[in-house]
Amino acid sequence: MMRTAQELYTTGIREHFAPALRSLGFHGWRHSFSLPDRDRWAVLGVHAEPSDGRVRYTLNLSVTDKAVWDRRRIRPDANAPTGLERWRAPIGDLLPVGGEVWWEIAPGPRWLVAVEDSVAAVRGYALPELRRRLRPEDRERYLGQAELDGVNGALATASVARIQRAELASGVLELHGAWSRHDPAAHAVLAGAARGFLSARDRRFAAVRVRDTLGRTLWEFPGRDDPGPVADQGPGNHPEPD
Repeated sequence: MMRTAQELYTTGIREHFAPALRSLGFHGWRHSFSLPDRDRWAVLGVHAEPSDGRVRYTLNLSVTDKAVWDRRRIRPDANAPTGLERWRAPIGDLLPVGGEVWWEIAPGPRWLVAVEDSVAAVRGYALPELRRRLRPEDRERYLGQAELDGVNGALATASVARIQRAELASGVLELHGAWSRHDPAAHAVLAGAARGFLSARDRRFAAVRVRDTLGRTLWEFPGRDDPGPVADQGPGNHPEPD
């Protein structure tokens, strides 16, 4: 007898997804997992919804200071915002495709593919981002949230993924987001954004570097007065290999 989508989903999470996350260093089971840390809860939540004989699920991430979390022995639920988070995001914000991302399980011989794909998304995108957010802050934030929202509004108008964070590092303004070096539209729009940042002539940075959600450099844009080696890398030039 063919198993239902709900049965396959339960099996997939229990026998494949959860063990894979534990092998990556997460603690937890079922719908809630966290990375061990003394000061912060770095949590990954699995949110599932049944739909027409199928089960679809997505992943949410959050980081919360343990000092402000009153239930210290119980990890926060990344699927239920509390307002106490330092940071919270759906997995889609970290993936190059952007937007909402759901995996779907339906009865059939290939039902496990969705589970394996979601594990790959955790390994390649969610885990590095959570680990980064557990490190001590050694970079200066460049834009406040209100300013960042204004810039991202312009990017959204051009159908380009938003800037997730803007940081200063060693004389360079680094922009991080779910972009691809093979997207000429993103390159063109972000080049314009970089010119706007550089036109402010802020002495703290002389170039703008664009990185994807894995931290790989996509493009670099120098200031006009910068004599250094940083050059505008177009879509065909790859500063770092995949």
